Amino acid sequence: PPPPPPPHRKVHLFDISVPGGVTFKESDTLSPGDSLLSVFDTGPDLFGKVGVGICYDMRFPELALLLRKKHDVGMICYPGAFNLTTGPAHWELLQRARAVDTQCYVLTASPARATPDMLAEAEKGEYAPYTAWGHSSGVSPWGEVVATCGEGEAVVTVPIDMDKVRGMKQNIPTALQKRDDLYVVEEKE
Repeated sequence: PPPPPPPHRKVHLFDISVPGGVTFKESDTLSPGDSLLSVFDTGPDLFGKVGVGICYDMRFPELALLLRKKHDVGMICYPGAFNLTTGPAHWELLQRARAVDTQCYVLTASPARATPDMLAEAEKGEYAPYTAWGHSSGVSPWGEVVATCGEGEAVVTVPIDMDKVRGMKQNIPTALQKRDDLYVVEEKE
C-alpha cells in the first residue's frame, strides 16, 4: 500500500482581537502548515475523498474550494475550538457556507465546554483556561444542519448520503460554471 500522507497542519493561524471580546495570537506559539490540501480517500463504496482543515481554516473559502476543485472531495472535516465570542456568531454559519460553497458535507468536531469546576481548577495553573463553544455538527451539501449537539460532551451521529453530494454537483453545476476567464482559485506551486 502507499505510505500514509503527512499529518495535516493548520494553514491559517488565529491572530485576532475582537472589540469587547477575545484577543488571541496563535502565531506566538505556532507556525502555520505549508501544505494547503490534505485529503484522504475512503474509497468509492464509502465516502470517497475527504478533505481536512483545522478550526480557523474554515473562515477561508479558497481552501475549501481548492479541496473541491483539485480533489473533488465530497466531505470536509474541520476539528475546531471556536470561543464564546466567535462560536455563537460564526461556527454554524461558516459550516453552512463551506457546505454550500463546495456542495459537500461539512463535519465539525469541537471540544466540549469546560465546566465551572474545570475552569476554576485551570485558573490555578500557569495558563488561563480556554473555553470552547462546543456544538459539533454535520451539515449537508444543501447547507442544512443535519446533526448537532450542545456545548457538553456528546456523540454526534451524522446521516451521510453521498448521492446528495452527487446530486448537488449535477443539478447546480457551479464547478462547470466558474468563470476562469475572469478569476481563478488555485494552489501556488
